[in-house]
Amino acid sequence: MAERENRRDRRERDETPEFADRLVAINRVSKTVKGGKRFGFAALVVVGDQRGRVGFGKGKAKEVPEAIRKATEQAKRQMVRVPLKDGRTLHHDIEGRHGAGKIIMRQAVPGTGIIAGGPMRAVFEMLGLQDVVAKSTGSQNPYNMIRATFDALKNSASPRQVAQRRGKKVADILRKPEAETETADA
Repeated sequence: MAERENRRDRRERDETPEFADRLVAINRVSKTVKGGKRFGFAALVVVGDQRGRVGFGKGKAKEVPEAIRKATEQAKRQMVRVPLKDGRTLHHDIEGRHGAGKIIMRQAVPGTGIIAGGPMRAVFEMLGLQDVVAKSTGSQNPYNMIRATFDALKNSASPRQVAQRRGKKVADILRKPEAETETADA
């Protein structure tokens, strides 16, 4: 009895629209066979809760809706948590790479908005970032750009995480050293 209720709760939780999703790219591929051509579709989807969790997925199928569904399910399984500063921007500047794709993301002041192109914009909107400046160099392939963006986001760390890793207090991490403040006063 309890197991049936757990299954029902899990199913209801999966059906609740807590995640927003964004279709980034659809690719139509064809296979030439004896009777003509057979078409297939590949979809790239980004899913996020707009509060610091985001994931991406790829799906392939003979029909577009099925490819999108598969990509969305994969994206929900591969979500990562990213620490956000004040719930609106990054804690520090980050670089990410994948293949020939390279991206640079910088934190921004309130009111800047999302200054990023294409697939990166979709990731930032699903992540919940409101102020960020990003630049993509190298590959313009959406798959490589998204993977480079996720590579950078995985390297993102909050002051709390850095302090914990180094065995210090957050105030020690954020405080400027006395040597720098003395030279600035002179």
